[in-house]
Amino acid sequence: MRALFLTASLLICTSPLSIAAPIYKWVDAQGVTHFDAQPPQGQPSTVVSTPSQPVPPPPPSKSGAAIGDQQAIDKDVKRQVAEQQAELKVFCDQARTNLAQLQNNPRLREEVDGQLRRLDDAQRQERLSETQKQIADNCQ
Repeated sequence: MRALFLTASLLICTSPLSIAAPIYKWVDAQGVTHFDAQPPQGQPSTVVSTPSQPVPPPPPSKSGAAIGDQQAIDKDVKRQVAEQQAELKVFCDQARTNLAQLQNNPRLREEVDGQLRRLDDAQRQERLSETQKQIADNCQ
């Protein structure tokens, strides 16, 4: 048991030393760059410095493509909002026109199944209150 513990301790202690060994870089006669733990015989080489700690990755930055994508999304959202506002304006104009007709004309008729039918006072008041509620809820 002691031998196993001693062996494991030695391996743990010597592992940082093996990682910290120098790395040599050289270029051969064909122009190929080589890296190795042993320097080449008869050729000049340089020692490559290795960082002691791993270099953290750079923080993600907005690339030009991401900015372009976001601008396209923003443009699309603005277009949709403009369309919705235009539709709401048309609805409000129509609702105000209907409200004016309901308030000013006591004899209103509606077409049901291809035939005209006159609204009585209760139906007219119901439509009047519905239209006022729609204008209050949706129009400014």
